[in-house]
Amino acid sequence: MIRITVFRASGEYRGFTCAGHAEYAQEGSDIICAAVSALTVNTVNSVERFTSDRFHTSVSEGFLEFRLDNGCSRETALLMDAMILGLEDIQKTYGNEYIGLMYKEE
Repeated sequence: MIRITVFRASGEYRGFTCAGHAEYAQEGSDIICAAVSALTVNTVNSVERFTSDRFHTSVSEGFLEFRLDNGCSRETALLMDAMILGLEDIQKTYGNEYIGLMYKEE
């Protein structure tokens, strides 16, 4: 299962983690893993390219962490909202056994 945790403080995004594998299909053919990877990595790349928000990341096999350093701009909030919309749609379509989306207040 892929577990995504979205971190917020006082209603403002602070970042997210994405860990695990969906195990929907064999490695290299898993459309859920591919879709989640595309959404999460594109969000990080978009924040870097289209905003001036500072952040740090940590990446390893089956793990991505994205943390904002100093608050969240309106643009980054929109990008995070778009990522979450896509992740929620994947979860609704394929089920909770493959992807779990959680929110954590810091």
